[in-house]
Amino acid sequence: MKEIRNILGWLGMAEEQSILLDAQKHVEETYKTVAYFSDAVEAFIQGDLAAKAKAIESVRESEHQADILRSKMVDELSEGLLLPPDREDLMHFVKGLDKIADWTNGAARILGFIEQKLPENILGNISSATALIFASISKLKEAIQSISKNDLKKALEDCQAVDHIEHDADDQKKLLIETIIHAKLEPATLLLCYQLAEYLEGVTDKIEDAADFIKVLAIKSK
Repeated sequence: MKEIRNILGWLGMAEEQSILLDAQKHVEETYKTVAYFSDAVEAFIQGDLAAKAKAIESVRESEHQADILRSKMVDELSEGLLLPPDREDLMHFVKGLDKIADWTNGAARILGFIEQKLPENILGNISSATALIFASISKLKEAIQSISKNDLKKALEDCQAVDHIEHDADDQKKLLIETIIHAKLEPATLLLCYQLAEYLEGVTDKIEDAADFIKVLAIKSK
């Protein structure tokens, strides 16, 4: 009977527990960056600028922690604890997760610059786009948990869900940009809102990239 290849080949190997622990922490930290960003958007919509600033700072700190974990893992991987195929798999995966955190932090920075009160239809579309990001990262997290347990069918279903959400995010970006174009915004706010729309959709792209990698691993493991 063919042995099912575990995710990245690093689960259950005692000498690699340190890397595994950091990888799990990295996944959780990436998830937290998105959760904090969602809090920042909600505070902005409610007009609670203090809560918005606090949440944006939390995004920045969480992204920084993810970066520290990434650097630590790269150092550990360079010491040759893993065989080359598994090391390359993990490096690609970590870089993918890191891009999610980077782009989420970028979206948070832009949100922090927006001071003008925005029309309700723009706020509604920003909220919808953020909800899609949160749904997408939640499915990615489930996919990672599923493949870690060698539940390949569930992992592929979760990745497929991420794909569907990304398509929805493309449509949502179009709606958001339409409302931005037709709103009477100050030039600086118009530019910032447009950039925010780009980043919001970009985060779902990065999540899809990470999910694609999980999908490939699941297929290779069959």
